[in-house]
Amino acid sequence: MKISIALINHLNQNIFKLISEVSFETKTPVWVIGGYVRDLLLKRKSKDIDILVLGNGLDFARDLSQRIDPDIIPKYFKNFGTAMLRYEGMEIEFVGARKESYRADSRKPIVESGTLEDDQNRRDFTINAMAMSLQKEHYEELIDPFNGLQDLHDKVIRTPLDPDLTFSDDPLRMMRAIRFASQLKFYIHPDTFEAIKRNAKRIEIVSNERINEELSKIILSEKPSRGFKMLDESGLLAIIFPLFMDLKGSEIIDGKGHKNNFYHTLQVLDNIAEKTDDLWLRWAAILHDIAKPATKKFDSKIGWTFHAHEFLGAKMVPKIFKQMKLPLNEKMEFVKKMVLLHLRPIVLAEDIVSDSAVRRLLYEAGDDIDALMTLCEADITSKNAAKVSKYTKNFELVRQKLVEIEEKDKMRNWQPPISGEIIMETFNIKPGKEVGIIKNDIREAILDGIISNDFDAAFSLMLEKGKELGLKDARTK
Repeated sequence: MKISIALINHLNQNIFKLISEVSFETKTPVWVIGGYVRDLLLKRKSKDIDILVLGNGLDFARDLSQRIDPDIIPKYFKNFGTAMLRYEGMEIEFVGARKESYRADSRKPIVESGTLEDDQNRRDFTINAMAMSLQKEHYEELIDPFNGLQDLHDKVIRTPLDPDLTFSDDPLRMMRAIRFASQLKFYIHPDTFEAIKRNAKRIEIVSNERINEELSKIILSEKPSRGFKMLDESGLLAIIFPLFMDLKGSEIIDGKGHKNNFYHTLQVLDNIAEKTDDLWLRWAAILHDIAKPATKKFDSKIGWTFHAHEFLGAKMVPKIFKQMKLPLNEKMEFVKKMVLLHLRPIVLAEDIVSDSAVRRLLYEAGDDIDALMTLCEADITSKNAAKVSKYTKNFELVRQKLVEIEEKDKMRNWQPPISGEIIMETFNIKPGKEVGIIKNDIREAILDGIISNDFDAAFSLMLEKGKELGLKDARTK
């Protein structure tokens, strides 16, 4: 079968023609292989192109770069026998055909030179094992030994060879199977999925960094819950993210139960995925109730409670990020803030929206207030239509009030008009608890609307509070 690059992706036909010419001149058989061929057939955009060379991939990349532009120098990865060339927004990787074998304690293969057949045999899934010839006499011909084209049509993920061997050799492929199923809305063939279950424990030899690369792609899927449910059913989730599994289950005492926070969290994640592709806001959705198992208590009068789960959850975020090898930077701080504040707009929506409460929320959330509101709206998962309608309308009032207060008081990233330096200079004192008490009193008075947010009002209150603390105004003699 032939596939037409021009019909499917006219943007890349020029580079393929150039590769074909170099292949003919150097008598080097070459193919496009793997993900690009898959995406070409699915009519998905792809900027990553893998070129399989029957010979030395580094030499071929050099020859091609000379043909395109002598000033273009490929990036060589000699330890891996690959070269990468950037061309018109595309990343083209060249590698020699190879076959692989594995040791039981490592996912790093022993690599030998091989044939096209060897290279296709080592691929993870049938839909990623297809190759398209760029040789002049077979240009655009599809080589599909495992019926990957049919699996694309049937929307199925399966391995080319024995799935137990495939996953035992490289356990990360189990995560990749679920990632592709989640991204492409495919299903995993029953034989392949059963092999994932059997080999799930092998994921322990894979680094957290590599696991999280795949997990992040699952989280960024259009409907991430599909991937998480497969991770759960396969047994992988209990190994890579046991804390999340603690959310599972519902308990009933005296006829009073609580919702299954595992499925509630997945619904929140799906809800927020409809609004944003921000990975870290999606992580906030995943972790917003992470401390509920640790704070769960039963009260005979009111039922189940999860008091202060937002505070404990925020404290848990750094440890979770460290264990899972997620970035310990401003991304972590953002997620921590979202977890800490995620109940605040909900409380506002349940009660009368006072200026002081909105002012305080703006102060604490800062520039992340819009992200926080998106998270809180995603947190509405009730099956009660009347309750959903009530919360939705109340959140609209909260959003409106946020705009009004921000326009009036400019509370985002706000700092009180009186600094510690002014307090120390006015009373001729050194840093100490009195400075902190006065600063706190001024901030709280402004947030509560007791005084206006301006220098004169804050300065007058400073003098008043200083007098109460026995401090003297150093300006007077």
